[in-house]
Amino acid sequence: MAEIVKMPKLSDTMTEGVVSKWHKKVGDKVKSGDLLAEIETDKATMDFESFQDGVLLYIGVEEGKGAAVDSILAILGKEGEEYKSLLNAAPASVPAEAAAPAAAPVAPPAPVVSTPAPVAAPAPTLSNDNRLKASPLARKIASEMGIDLLAVSGSGDGGRIVKRDVENFSPSAPAAKVPAFLPAGQESFTEVPVTQMRKVIARRLAESKFSAPHFYLTVEIDMGNAIAARTAINATGDVKVSFNDFVVKASAMALRKHPTINSAWLGDKIRVNHHVHIGVAISVEDGLLVPVVRFADQKGLQQISAEVKDYAGRAKTKKLQPADWEGNTFTISNLGMFDIDEFTAIINPPDACILAVGSIQQKPVVKNGAVVPGNVMKVTLSCDHRVVDGVAGAEFLKTLKSYLENPVMMLV
Repeated sequence: MAEIVKMPKLSDTMTEGVVSKWHKKVGDKVKSGDLLAEIETDKATMDFESFQDGVLLYIGVEEGKGAAVDSILAILGKEGEEYKSLLNAAPASVPAEAAAPAAAPVAPPAPVVSTPAPVAAPAPTLSNDNRLKASPLARKIASEMGIDLLAVSGSGDGGRIVKRDVENFSPSAPAAKVPAFLPAGQESFTEVPVTQMRKVIARRLAESKFSAPHFYLTVEIDMGNAIAARTAINATGDVKVSFNDFVVKASAMALRKHPTINSAWLGDKIRVNHHVHIGVAISVEDGLLVPVVRFADQKGLQQISAEVKDYAGRAKTKKLQPADWEGNTFTISNLGMFDIDEFTAIINPPDACILAVGSIQQKPVVKNGAVVPGNVMKVTLSCDHRVVDGVAGAEFLKTLKSYLENPVMMLV
């Protein structure tokens, strides 16, 4: 008997999915465990395997199109079997735009408004072997629309051409000199559709900011000894550690001593976690992912470094799996590599706290009554006041500061 295959819920925050690629076509035989399609969620592009045997009778969502979770993705059955009665009895696949929560409607993208004078597009980016850098989905859409990818400017990592670049592309007149400024009285803007990832980030962080009463504690840390320790480790080790790895390790050890900071607000109860799973915020093309270093307090600096590097690489290529970003008990967001002195971060639910890490700044400091050159880093702890009080947050930061200023203590 023919069976409906529904759009799966591949992550806890997924409400809709986009079919990046079908690996079977109508009429193909499908076995349980066969790769049926690649589906783009709010966080990653994931393989979807069939759970039943049969022949692919119907495809409900075309490549490049989106649909809500539980919409009709496909129909499997026996060869030649009648399936249209299933379509008549069930609602059709819901477009991604219609699947957005009623509380946060998303307006359709407005047409691009450009200035009267044509502006030449930047030259496309080529890889080291002179191949055009473009995603498979972007190539497919460009082919269908008759667009020459050499004329499209890429907005992805390293100038890679992605889906939105092709969809928003409009042919221009022969290249003209770009004006240094817009003529008086002319306005120009581009409206970019909100991605699935950005929708989830907006919803979750808005819920966190307006439901959790935040307060913030900032402390300066002398990183002189940490700099010396990192130089010594990297001079001999196969894995190069970063200052962020030091922060992850020091935070994990401090959380063992201050379990209140390692807690979560669950409405009618507070969960105090006895394990330490630290989420590390990583920036990707469409937003932010937070993969989790599990049992970070039990791991060495080089192991933490290797895991974070692996996560970062897979995050950039959307290869992370749900198990990689679930279960955090504390989160670290580091903007030090962008020369940000200090900032405050929004708590990442269900954590009770998040640590914002700034850059290491060279500045005069007082040691033993003398003013000497120093290397100072500011960190800010955002706390959910429903769980954490000011004294508890201050004590955690004091312990964190002691570990980073004396890294040898992390080896004890």
